[in-house]
Amino acid sequence: MTDTEFDLVVIGAGPGGYVAAIRAAQLGMKTAVVERDRLGGICLNWGCIPTKALLRTSELYHLMQNAEAFGLRADNIGFDLAKVIARSRAVAEKLSNGVAYLMKKNSIAVIEGTAKLEGRGRIALTGKRGETLPQLTAKHIIIATGARAKTFPGLEPDGKYVWTYKEAMVPESFPRSLLIVGSGAIGIEFASFYRTLGAEVTVVEMLDRILPAEDEEISRLAHKAFKKQGIAIRTGTTVERMVTGEGDVTVTLKAEDGSTAKGVVERVILAIGITGNVEGLGLEEQGVAIERGHINVDEWCRTGAPGLYAIGDVVGPPWLAHKAMHEGVMCVEKIAGLDGVHPMDKTNIPACTYCAPQVASLGLTETAAQEAGYDIKVGRYPYLANGKAVAMGETEGLIKTIFDAKTGALLGAHMIGAEVTELIQGFAIGKTLETTEAELINTVFPHPTLSEMMHESVLDAFGRALHI
Repeated sequence: MTDTEFDLVVIGAGPGGYVAAIRAAQLGMKTAVVERDRLGGICLNWGCIPTKALLRTSELYHLMQNAEAFGLRADNIGFDLAKVIARSRAVAEKLSNGVAYLMKKNSIAVIEGTAKLEGRGRIALTGKRGETLPQLTAKHIIIATGARAKTFPGLEPDGKYVWTYKEAMVPESFPRSLLIVGSGAIGIEFASFYRTLGAEVTVVEMLDRILPAEDEEISRLAHKAFKKQGIAIRTGTTVERMVTGEGDVTVTLKAEDGSTAKGVVERVILAIGITGNVEGLGLEEQGVAIERGHINVDEWCRTGAPGLYAIGDVVGPPWLAHKAMHEGVMCVEKIAGLDGVHPMDKTNIPACTYCAPQVASLGLTETAAQEAGYDIKVGRYPYLANGKAVAMGETEGLIKTIFDAKTGALLGAHMIGAEVTELIQGFAIGKTLETTEAELINTVFPHPTLSEMMHESVLDAFGRALHI
């Protein structure tokens, strides 16, 4: 490495980090990225992308098992676990290589190693073999180190019988029974994947409902759908004890009323949240505030230390790749002094869970809107009443929209059903453009499509639904 002086250095090459670097390069900044593992970060290598490859397999498996409903014959349906995993890893590898291409295309220096802040604008580097690399200097530094699975005393992964998401993605053999601790997006996606392929799955959630970040009505519908699929769900329950045996784990569960139940499962997946990768960076020495495992930043992702910024999972929720990407672009454009840069409105960030049925949401839930003091109008439209859904054989689901009754502003949208992770973006665009019910009602939706349900949900909120 010959160049050591840069306009911007990004520490971490996950979605937020590499996108920030690309935008900086586009704006004429001399840019470098420091990455200690693989380009693309957790999302691309161990999260968003390879998990969707796994879930695509389970989706196809389910369809093949139900082929007769579509007039097709498919006998002796099965799966090859090694090939399922190999495809998932190949997808991740392909996209990681794609990020490497983008770095080269944009003339971004990629440095393999671990970074530590050594003072304003200075970064010490350690190579992958422990060797000391030349120090970097930069006018601006963005921390994009991401996050990792959170653990608690008594709930530590061992990599063999008690898994994090990493081990759950590359099992050596298919577990016949699983306990999943935590019912957020990660836990529910793994529950859906393993249950569809035939495992006996139990989900434990300490709160009173699964998918607790979602609208309560959507959460109830999800609970009903998963229970129908054979997933055992225990809300208001914690894991009191885990004892690893020869090939299995004995777990003791404790309900809110104090009663306990003991069971044996082959594997446990821990999906109880994440914590930021803040250790070993020298943040405290720079006066950076860290709270509950995450870096404190302002609306422009500034840490408070001059020239030092942080984006993505390391700064806290929502822990979403697209949020990190948007922050990266916003942060860089603010650094560059561009006009028209706006702080991120978190209510405009869509969230997606790729289980079966899918779940997607945007903005305020019904309860949150009421608690915020809004007089609201709520619209609902069921999949069962949509022609395209009936033709697809996907009649389980609901589109729900929430509006300010006084202004007609779209406050939130919440969905469960086939392809809602694609549909939600329509409402995301509308909400970002500060749409009201008038614009949405006057929008022409194509027929026959699932998107027509979005229109009908808006109509329903204002007493104008046509097909229910």
